[in-house]
Amino acid sequence: MLSELTSPYTKVVYLGVACPDPFSSHLQAVETNSADTLILDSQPSEMWQKSSTKMTERFDCHHCENSLFGRKYVLREEQPYCVGCFEALFASTCEECGKLIGCDCKDLSYKDRHWHEACFHCSRCRSSLVDKPFAAKEDQVLCTDCYSQEYSSRCQECRKAIMPGTRKMEYKGSSWHETCFTCHRCQQPIGTKSFIPKDGQNFCVPCYEKQHALQCIQCKKPITSGGVTYREQPWHRECFVCTACKKPLSGQRFTSRDEFAYCLGCFCDLYAKKCTGCANPISGLGGTKYISFEERQWHNDCFNCKKCSLSLVGRGFVTERDDILCPDCGKDI
Repeated sequence: MLSELTSPYTKVVYLGVACPDPFSSHLQAVETNSADTLILDSQPSEMWQKSSTKMTERFDCHHCENSLFGRKYVLREEQPYCVGCFEALFASTCEECGKLIGCDCKDLSYKDRHWHEACFHCSRCRSSLVDKPFAAKEDQVLCTDCYSQEYSSRCQECRKAIMPGTRKMEYKGSSWHETCFTCHRCQQPIGTKSFIPKDGQNFCVPCYEKQHALQCIQCKKPITSGGVTYREQPWHRECFVCTACKKPLSGQRFTSRDEFAYCLGCFCDLYAKKCTGCANPISGLGGTKYISFEERQWHNDCFNCKKCSLSLVGRGFVTERDDILCPDCGKDI
């Protein structure tokens, strides 16, 4: 922020004559019978008297000790300085011309840098920046036009510069004016609301759902994120569930019967054949092998001789009622 410095610690006054100084010395001359008495408003010390008597004390510059009677001086921290000493000790140096900024000039300051009022101009076009917005870049001060032409990002929509101090929207390295960042379908500003990019265009969520989103085969509502496909039909993840127990099937092993999806547990309970050996379901999923004989089924691991437990997979066997036996155990039948 640019500030105009008139130090709160200083007042410029002229001893003996009213002084038309730009810093307002608050000097008053009072006519008395014997002599002029000088009165300072908001007196910092008791060096002045409000009586009609003559002043007898010395009044010298705090630095050079020269008398200040009849001369302009400056008060700093309640100490008087002649103009020459004050400027040599305390005056700022102008960034532009390199000269001291004297007591009779306005000192314009920005981040510990100082300018004469006439020297504070744009580094590019040289136009005055007094009482105007400006931007700083690499030790340069620039008017808003020069700054935007050189450094401001360009709006992806209208290709115009985005002026400093204005709101802009950014997404994946691109920038927009706030009013230019609109839905491609309804042309309403998106602002900070959720949106969905599609083929280089941005859509508000309602417009995207109407124009592009797939409809869930189960609930008939648009799928805006995620979703699964089963038999070339789209589903919400939460809608793709087991027909029997209603548990989600997304990310789980499942099977189907009559075009209905089932988790393995429900499918086995409802439709799988039971192993004659262990009585557990034979799912037949994942390449599971099983033995079938006379309308009876066994898991491969369960197809063993009833007496000696020898595996009969790939071997001959004999039956005794509901049991199966290896040839050696079946000799005694």
